[in-house]
Amino acid sequence: MPGDGMRPARTFAIILIVHLAVIVLWQVTVDAFHVPKFILPSPLATLATLKAANYAWLSNIAVTALEILGGFALGAVVGVTLAVMFCWAPLASLLLLPLFVTLNMIPKVALGPLFIVWFSYGIFPNILIAFSICFFPILLTTARGLSEVEPDLLDLVKSLRGSRWTLFRKIQLPGSLPYIFSGMKVGAILAVAGAIVGEFIASERGLGYLMIQVQSSLDTPAMVMAVLLLTLLGVTLYGLVLGLERLFVVRDVRLQQ
Repeated sequence: MPGDGMRPARTFAIILIVHLAVIVLWQVTVDAFHVPKFILPSPLATLATLKAANYAWLSNIAVTALEILGGFALGAVVGVTLAVMFCWAPLASLLLLPLFVTLNMIPKVALGPLFIVWFSYGIFPNILIAFSICFFPILLTTARGLSEVEPDLLDLVKSLRGSRWTLFRKIQLPGSLPYIFSGMKVGAILAVAGAIVGEFIASERGLGYLMIQVQSSLDTPAMVMAVLLLTLLGVTLYGLVLGLERLFVVRDVRLQQ
């Protein structure tokens, strides 16, 4: 239908217009009320910080992006794998899932100093912190998706003497894809928070580290620019997951976030 083809473009245009309107309002408000730069810089003043070589924007962006992507990828693999294991071995689910729930209650900020003691400084501890925050929603939603299978379909496959692998490949996995991507979208958001938590606690590179460095000099434009870049990284990862969902999941069965 022509109308269905135009809907994504129209939605994207509306989203873009709203974001541009907010940026324009931000610039006009700062100029109109003469807001000091150290309190709230204008968008133009914020963008000007990208020209400063001493911030090493590219290398810091690359480090933070690696931490976010590494933590998210590890969380997705471990979360989906454990969910499949719990589906195939109910005893493992009974023994381990309550333990994971308890471990998830631990404040991740409290784990940061321990990770530093265990793994020292660097990218790897921050990947682990991002993983520890984002993997649990993926595990829960995937486990729920694998368990919510129509009983009639299960009976049909069993009556045809289908193997457990056939049942998983033909029924459970396709039916759980909306839940898997729903958990991955939540995990994409949490992975950004996890990486920044790690960089705030102890790091030598990254956008979070840069924010801590410029805070002492009240370089608010650089701090705001770092926040915007972090947001862009998160939106990019979320958009990647959304694109994969559109590729593998029929629109009518997608779970809305």
